[in-house]
Amino acid sequence: METSEIIKKVRKIEIKTRGLSSNIFAGQYHSAFKGRGMAFSEVREYQFGDDVRDIDWNVTARFHRPYVKVFEEERELTVMLLIDVSGSLDFGTQKQMKRDMVTEIAATIAFSAIQNNDKIGVVFFSDRIEKYIPPKKGRKHILYIIREMLDFQPESKRTDVKQAVEFLSSVQKRRTTAFILSDFFVRDDFQQSLQICNRKHDVVAIQVYDQRAKDLPDVGLMKVVDAETGHEQYVDTGSKALRQAYHKYWVNRQSLLEDTFNKSNVDHVSVATNEDFVKALMLLFKQRS
Repeated sequence: METSEIIKKVRKIEIKTRGLSSNIFAGQYHSAFKGRGMAFSEVREYQFGDDVRDIDWNVTARFHRPYVKVFEEERELTVMLLIDVSGSLDFGTQKQMKRDMVTEIAATIAFSAIQNNDKIGVVFFSDRIEKYIPPKKGRKHILYIIREMLDFQPESKRTDVKQAVEFLSSVQKRRTTAFILSDFFVRDDFQQSLQICNRKHDVVAIQVYDQRAKDLPDVGLMKVVDAETGHEQYVDTGSKALRQAYHKYWVNRQSLLEDTFNKSNVDHVSVATNEDFVKALMLLFKQRS
Protein backbone atom coordinates (compact mmCIF):
# COMPACT_ATOMS: atom_id res chain seq x y z
CA MET A 1 0.00 0.00 0.00
CA GLU A 2 1.31 3.48 -0.93
CA THR A 3 2.34 5.76 1.96
CA SER A 4 -0.17 8.48 0.93
CA GLU A 5 -2.96 5.86 0.78
CA ILE A 6 -2.06 4.59 4.26
CA ILE A 7 -2.08 8.14 5.68
CA LYS A 8 -5.56 8.72 4.16
CA LYS A 9 -6.86 5.45 5.62
CA VAL A 10 -5.32 6.17 9.05
CA ARG A 11 -6.97 9.61 9.07
CA LYS A 12 -10.35 8.16 8.03
CA ILE A 13 -10.21 5.51 10.78
CA GLU A 14 -9.11 8.12 13.33
CA ILE A 15 -12.05 10.42 12.51
CA LYS A 16 -14.59 7.58 12.79
CA THR A 17 -13.22 5.73 15.81
CA ARG A 18 -12.13 8.77 17.80
CA GLY A 19 -15.64 10.15 17.45
CA LEU A 20 -17.14 6.85 18.62
CA SER A 21 -14.85 6.62 21.64
CA SER A 22 -15.55 10.28 22.59
CA ASN A 23 -19.30 10.32 22.12
CA ILE A 24 -20.38 6.78 22.91
CA PHE A 25 -17.78 4.80 24.81
CA ALA A 26 -16.10 7.27 27.18
CA GLY A 27 -18.38 6.56 30.16
CA GLN A 28 -18.99 2.89 29.37
CA TYR A 29 -15.30 2.10 28.97
CA HIS A 30 -14.50 3.80 32.27
CA SER A 31 -17.18 1.96 34.25
CA ALA A 32 -16.44 -1.38 32.56
CA PHE A 33 -12.67 -1.40 33.05
CA LYS A 34 -11.70 1.15 35.70
CA GLY A 35 -11.35 -0.18 39.21
CA ARG A 36 -10.45 -3.68 37.99
CA GLY A 37 -6.76 -3.02 38.56
CA MET A 38 -5.84 -2.96 42.25
CA ALA A 39 -2.41 -2.06 43.62
CA PHE A 40 -1.02 -3.04 47.04
CA SER A 41 -1.01 -0.04 49.37
CA GLU A 42 -0.26 -1.06 53.00
CA VAL A 43 -0.96 -3.58 55.76
CA ARG A 44 -3.16 -3.09 58.81
CA GLU A 45 -4.48 -5.25 61.63
CA TYR A 46 -7.25 -7.68 60.77
CA GLN A 47 -10.77 -6.41 61.52
CA PHE A 48 -13.96 -8.42 61.78
CA GLY A 49 -15.44 -8.86 58.31
CA ASP A 50 -12.11 -8.66 56.42
CA ASP A 51 -11.53 -11.25 53.71
CA VAL A 52 -9.21 -13.95 55.08
CA ARG A 53 -7.67 -14.23 51.60
CA ASP A 54 -6.12 -10.78 52.16
CA ILE A 55 -4.16 -11.89 55.24
CA ASP A 56 -0.43 -11.18 54.94
CA TRP A 57 1.00 -14.29 56.54
CA ASN A 58 4.58 -12.98 56.74
CA VAL A 59 3.57 -9.88 58.72
CA THR A 60 1.11 -11.94 60.79
CA ALA A 61 3.88 -14.38 61.78
CA ARG A 62 6.23 -11.52 62.69
CA PHE A 63 3.76 -9.71 65.02
CA HIS A 64 1.86 -12.81 66.24
CA ARG A 65 -1.53 -11.33 65.33
CA PRO A 66 -3.36 -11.19 61.97
CA TYR A 67 -2.63 -8.42 59.48
CA VAL A 68 -4.30 -7.90 56.10
CA LYS A 69 -3.08 -6.32 52.88
CA VAL A 70 -4.89 -3.16 51.85
CA PHE A 71 -5.32 -2.47 48.13
CA GLU A 72 -6.23 0.73 46.33
CA GLU A 73 -7.56 1.30 42.84
CA GLU A 74 -4.87 1.89 40.25
CA ARG A 75 -5.60 5.18 38.54
CA GLU A 76 -4.33 4.07 35.17
CA LEU A 77 -4.61 0.79 33.32
CA THR A 78 -2.38 -0.88 30.82
CA VAL A 79 -4.47 -2.11 27.89
CA MET A 80 -3.10 -4.72 25.49
CA LEU A 81 -4.64 -5.51 22.11
CA LEU A 82 -3.90 -9.06 20.94
CA ILE A 83 -4.65 -8.83 17.22
CA ASP A 84 -4.97 -11.86 14.96
CA VAL A 85 -3.16 -11.18 11.66
CA SER A 86 -3.54 -14.68 10.18
CA GLY A 87 -4.76 -15.38 6.63
CA SER A 88 -8.38 -16.06 7.56
CA LEU A 89 -8.89 -12.39 8.49
CA ASP A 90 -8.44 -11.42 4.82
CA PHE A 91 -11.98 -12.48 4.02
CA GLY A 92 -15.28 -10.70 3.71
CA THR A 93 -18.41 -11.21 1.63
CA GLN A 94 -20.56 -8.56 3.28
CA LYS A 95 -19.83 -4.90 4.07
CA GLN A 96 -16.11 -5.28 4.80
CA MET A 97 -13.19 -7.63 5.41
CA LYS A 98 -12.82 -9.13 8.87
CA ARG A 99 -9.41 -7.44 9.12
CA ASP A 100 -10.97 -4.00 8.45
CA MET A 101 -13.51 -4.47 11.23
CA VAL A 102 -10.83 -5.69 13.65
CA THR A 103 -8.81 -2.54 12.86
CA GLU A 104 -11.78 -0.26 13.57
CA ILE A 105 -12.68 -2.04 16.83
CA ALA A 106 -9.03 -1.95 17.98
CA ALA A 107 -8.75 1.77 17.15
CA THR A 108 -11.99 2.54 19.03
CA ILE A 109 -10.74 0.72 22.13
CA ALA A 110 -7.35 2.46 21.82
CA PHE A 111 -8.89 5.95 21.68
CA SER A 112 -11.19 5.07 24.61
CA ALA A 113 -8.11 4.00 26.56
CA ILE A 114 -6.09 7.18 26.02
CA GLN A 115 -9.10 9.34 26.91
CA ASN A 116 -8.91 7.62 30.31
CA ASN A 117 -5.14 8.20 30.49
CA ASP A 118 -4.37 4.50 30.02
CA LYS A 119 -1.40 3.02 28.22
CA ILE A 120 -2.03 0.90 25.14
CA GLY A 121 0.14 -1.81 23.61
CA VAL A 122 -0.29 -4.39 20.84
CA VAL A 123 0.65 -7.99 20.07
CA PHE A 124 0.20 -9.03 16.43
CA PHE A 125 -0.06 -12.82 16.29
CA SER A 126 -0.56 -15.64 13.77
CA ASP A 127 0.75 -19.04 14.87
CA ARG A 128 3.71 -17.05 16.23
CA ILE A 129 4.28 -13.63 17.74
CA GLU A 130 4.62 -11.44 14.66
CA LYS A 131 5.20 -8.08 16.37
CA TYR A 132 5.09 -6.59 19.87
CA ILE A 133 4.44 -2.87 20.40
CA PRO A 134 5.07 -1.98 24.08
CA PRO A 135 2.37 0.04 25.90
CA LYS A 136 2.56 3.83 25.66
CA LYS A 137 0.18 6.78 25.88
CA GLY A 138 -0.87 9.39 23.35
CA ARG A 139 -2.47 10.00 19.98
CA LYS A 140 0.81 9.68 18.08
CA HIS A 141 1.28 6.18 19.49
CA ILE A 142 -2.26 5.15 18.47
CA LEU A 143 -1.81 6.48 14.93
CA TYR A 144 1.36 4.38 14.70
CA ILE A 145 -0.63 1.31 15.85
CA ILE A 146 -3.38 1.96 13.26
CA ARG A 147 -0.77 2.39 10.51
CA GLU A 148 0.80 -0.94 11.49
CA MET A 149 -2.59 -2.67 11.47
CA LEU A 150 -3.28 -1.40 7.96
CA ASP A 151 0.09 -2.25 6.44
CA PHE A 152 1.44 -5.18 8.47
CA GLN A 153 2.49 -8.27 6.50
CA PRO A 154 2.65 -11.39 8.70
CA GLU A 155 5.20 -14.14 8.14
CA SER A 156 2.61 -16.88 8.71
CA LYS A 157 -1.02 -17.32 7.64
CA ARG A 158 -1.99 -19.77 10.41
CA THR A 159 -3.50 -19.03 13.85
CA ASP A 160 -2.46 -20.00 17.38
CA VAL A 161 -4.26 -18.13 20.18
CA LYS A 162 -2.37 -20.18 22.78
CA GLN A 163 0.94 -18.59 21.70
CA ALA A 164 -0.53 -15.10 22.03
CA VAL A 165 -1.93 -15.48 25.56
CA GLU A 166 1.23 -17.24 26.79
CA PHE A 167 3.33 -14.39 25.38
CA LEU A 168 1.11 -11.85 27.17
CA SER A 169 1.57 -13.69 30.47
CA SER A 170 5.35 -13.66 30.06
CA VAL A 171 5.84 -10.10 28.76
CA GLN A 172 3.41 -8.22 31.03
CA LYS A 173 4.39 -8.56 34.66
CA ARG A 174 1.74 -6.18 36.04
CA ARG A 175 -1.98 -6.84 35.67
CA THR A 176 -3.37 -5.58 32.35
CA THR A 177 -6.69 -5.51 30.54
CA ALA A 178 -6.23 -7.52 27.33
CA PHE A 179 -8.56 -7.67 24.33
CA ILE A 180 -8.13 -10.62 21.96
CA LEU A 181 -9.47 -9.66 18.51
CA SER A 182 -9.77 -12.69 16.24
CA ASP A 183 -12.16 -14.84 14.21
CA PHE A 184 -10.97 -17.72 16.45
CA PHE A 185 -10.63 -20.09 13.51
CA VAL A 186 -8.26 -22.27 15.50
CA ARG A 187 -7.44 -25.94 15.35
CA ASP A 188 -5.75 -26.27 18.74
CA ASP A 189 -7.22 -26.14 22.24
CA PHE A 190 -6.17 -22.96 24.07
CA GLN A 191 -8.45 -23.11 27.12
CA GLN A 192 -5.82 -23.93 29.74
CA SER A 193 -3.47 -21.14 28.58
CA LEU A 194 -6.38 -18.67 28.46
CA GLN A 195 -7.51 -19.65 31.95
CA ILE A 196 -4.00 -19.18 33.39
CA CYS A 197 -3.61 -15.84 31.60
CA ASN A 198 -7.00 -14.60 32.85
CA ARG A 199 -6.01 -15.29 36.46
CA LYS A 200 -3.12 -12.85 36.09
CA HIS A 201 -4.76 -10.37 33.69
CA ASP A 202 -8.28 -9.25 32.78
CA VAL A 203 -8.86 -10.90 29.38
CA VAL A 204 -11.73 -10.03 27.03
CA ALA A 205 -12.43 -11.83 23.72
CA ILE A 206 -13.98 -10.17 20.65
CA GLN A 207 -14.81 -12.52 17.79
CA VAL A 208 -15.25 -11.06 14.29
CA TYR A 209 -16.78 -13.39 11.71
CA ASP A 210 -18.31 -13.31 8.22
CA GLN A 211 -21.86 -14.52 7.61
CA ARG A 212 -20.54 -17.01 5.03
CA ALA A 213 -18.76 -18.86 7.85
CA LYS A 214 -22.20 -19.54 9.29
CA ASP A 215 -24.33 -20.23 6.22
CA LEU A 216 -23.46 -21.21 2.64
CA PRO A 217 -25.49 -19.57 -0.13
CA ASP A 218 -27.28 -21.78 -2.65
CA VAL A 219 -25.21 -20.85 -5.75
CA GLY A 220 -24.34 -24.26 -7.19
CA LEU A 221 -20.71 -25.40 -7.60
CA MET A 222 -18.35 -23.13 -5.68
CA LYS A 223 -14.56 -23.12 -5.17
CA VAL A 224 -13.59 -22.88 -1.50
CA VAL A 225 -10.05 -21.94 -0.41
CA ASP A 226 -8.66 -22.29 3.13
CA ALA A 227 -6.94 -18.93 3.65
CA GLU A 228 -4.53 -20.39 6.22
CA THR A 229 -3.45 -23.62 4.49
CA GLY A 230 -4.12 -22.73 0.85
CA HIS A 231 -6.14 -25.96 0.40
CA GLU A 232 -8.69 -25.67 -2.45
CA GLN A 233 -11.78 -27.71 -3.18
CA TYR A 234 -15.09 -27.44 -5.02
CA VAL A 235 -18.35 -27.86 -3.11
CA ASP A 236 -21.90 -28.18 -4.41
CA THR A 237 -23.80 -25.52 -2.49
CA GLY A 238 -26.97 -26.62 -4.29
CA SER A 239 -27.03 -29.60 -1.92
CA LYS A 240 -29.38 -28.88 1.01
CA ALA A 241 -27.69 -31.63 3.06
CA LEU A 242 -24.29 -29.97 2.54
CA ARG A 243 -25.61 -26.55 3.58
CA GLN A 244 -27.21 -28.05 6.70
CA ALA A 245 -23.99 -29.92 7.61
CA TYR A 246 -22.00 -26.71 7.09
CA HIS A 247 -24.31 -24.76 9.42
CA LYS A 248 -24.23 -27.55 12.01
CA TYR A 249 -20.41 -27.46 11.93
CA TRP A 250 -20.54 -23.71 12.66
CA VAL A 251 -23.00 -24.16 15.55
CA ASN A 252 -20.83 -26.92 17.13
CA ARG A 253 -17.69 -24.84 16.66
CA GLN A 254 -19.29 -21.80 18.30
CA SER A 255 -20.54 -23.94 21.16
CA LEU A 256 -17.00 -25.21 21.85
CA LEU A 257 -15.63 -21.66 21.67
CA GLU A 258 -18.31 -20.38 24.06
CA ASP A 259 -17.48 -23.24 26.41
CA THR A 260 -13.78 -22.30 26.30
CA PHE A 261 -14.54 -18.67 27.23
CA ASN A 262 -16.99 -19.61 29.97
CA LYS A 263 -14.64 -22.14 31.60
CA SER A 264 -11.85 -19.55 31.46
CA ASN A 265 -14.17 -16.89 32.96
CA VAL A 266 -13.47 -14.61 29.99
CA ASP A 267 -16.03 -11.99 28.92
CA HIS A 268 -16.70 -12.27 25.20
CA VAL A 269 -18.82 -11.03 22.32
CA SER A 270 -19.24 -11.98 18.64
CA VAL A 271 -19.92 -9.58 15.78
CA ALA A 272 -20.44 -10.26 12.05
CA THR A 273 -18.89 -8.04 9.39
CA ASN A 274 -22.36 -6.94 8.23
CA GLU A 275 -23.36 -5.90 11.77
CA ASP A 276 -22.74 -2.74 13.78
CA PHE A 277 -19.74 -3.38 16.05
CA VAL A 278 -20.84 -0.42 18.24
CA LYS A 279 -23.78 -2.52 19.52
CA ALA A 280 -21.46 -5.46 20.21
CA LEU A 281 -19.02 -3.31 22.21
CA MET A 282 -21.86 -1.66 24.14
CA LEU A 283 -23.18 -5.13 25.03
CA LEU A 284 -19.71 -6.20 26.15
CA PHE A 285 -19.21 -3.07 28.30
CA LYS A 286 -22.70 -3.42 29.77
CA GLN A 287 -22.16 -7.01 30.91
CA ARG A 288 -19.01 -5.87 32.75
CA SER A 289 -20.44 -2.75 34.42
